[in-house]
Amino acid sequence: MSNRLPSALLRALIEEHGIEERSFLDEHENNVQLTSIRLNPLKKTDKFNAEEQVPWCKNGRYLKERPSFIGDPLFHAGCYYVQEASSMFLERALEQADLSVPVKVLDLCAAPGGKSTLIASLLHPESLLVSNEIIKSRVPVLSDNLTKWGALNCVVSNNDPRDFGRLEGYFDIMVVDAPCSGSGMFRKDPAAINEWSENNVQLCSERQQRILADAYPALKEGGLLIYSTCSYSSEENEQIADWLSDTYKLSSVRLPIEASWGIEETVSEKHTCYGYRFYPHKVKGEGFFITCFRKQDGIEKDTPQLKLSKLNQNDVLAIEKWIASENLSLIPAKDGYCLIPSSLKNDILLLQSKLYLKKSGVYAGKFAGKDFLPDQELAQSNVLNNTVSRIGLSKEEALKYLRKDTLLIPEAKTGWTLMCYEGFGLGWAKVLPNRVNNYYPKELRILKEFN
Repeated sequence: MSNRLPSALLRALIEEHGIEERSFLDEHENNVQLTSIRLNPLKKTDKFNAEEQVPWCKNGRYLKERPSFIGDPLFHAGCYYVQEASSMFLERALEQADLSVPVKVLDLCAAPGGKSTLIASLLHPESLLVSNEIIKSRVPVLSDNLTKWGALNCVVSNNDPRDFGRLEGYFDIMVVDAPCSGSGMFRKDPAAINEWSENNVQLCSERQQRILADAYPALKEGGLLIYSTCSYSSEENEQIADWLSDTYKLSSVRLPIEASWGIEETVSEKHTCYGYRFYPHKVKGEGFFITCFRKQDGIEKDTPQLKLSKLNQNDVLAIEKWIASENLSLIPAKDGYCLIPSSLKNDILLLQSKLYLKKSGVYAGKFAGKDFLPDQELAQSNVLNNTVSRIGLSKEEALKYLRKDTLLIPEAKTGWTLMCYEGFGLGWAKVLPNRVNNYYPKELRILKEFN
């Protein structure tokens, strides 16, 4: 492995950052695979109570070995997310804003959803999270992961960063986990070494500047800008921080760290902007960089008041029979209805008018004639009331359900029934007098047999 690490990258790390070459190379040669997850505070399980906590993330856990996540129904229920531990340090940056009050957050480069689900876990229930992904093919996995997480105050958009210029001064927090050359993931993904080059680093740096410049106007005055990469290259990290300070009126935000964590605090060459580097021979995690700024210029615009078209009251009454919370509103979406926090109704309408939204809140479902057809998003939310029929499945039955196999549930009442594992919703089935129709989405089904 050591002979394969790019010599130009090693030279820059030694000369610019003084890394211990032998320790760094040994860590990559050993190729130790760490496994970490982040628990969902909306769906609490005690399964991982004994596991070691990630020190900079209250819900992060290191696992002693990597289990078969696909074979764990709790994974499909959204009780946890498999995420690299270093990137969970985003939590410390987000805490530089007051999250005890409603805020508007943009996760600009959000797929597959690790940072978005982390953000959703920390926000006030009346906050708004816009999770954006520019690459259309990556949007479904982002939507699926947010659906599993069960948060109501999230929308998923599929927009170019420049489109957010239509929302000038709108967001309190902007997170840009930028596409990068990926050198921080060499230990985890050795194949990425073959794709690394100094030319690609420069191309990534230029793209990162373009992304930031396009989206920057959407951040309000006093707002928090959080920038991160999984690259070791200064051109994509400290030099981007200096470019931001050259181009905009920003103040660098210093983040609290503890020496025992092994995180290295750096300052950029020109403007002494604080940055935080994660090296796998020093921290229990992969390579990562993060820096944080507060915007000192710009504006804060009031959200215009928009009017929702009149809803079919019969539809509203039919859906409300399924819902426990009174602080929710229905809005038309696709060929049915979405559930959102009532306090965010005007914001969702504004976003619908400015962006291409793929998901808003929780898609409740649609009607076929007078019959309501509940959606998978509703099954994995936390808004269903106690009158909704539920069936608790064993692990073997849950895996059968997730494979879309035929289930035999003789004691079940007829009608729509929520299939649950340890109390958490997996999806819907419709119980008929002579069979059970499995409505788990075919694009999500698992294909492997598990003992």
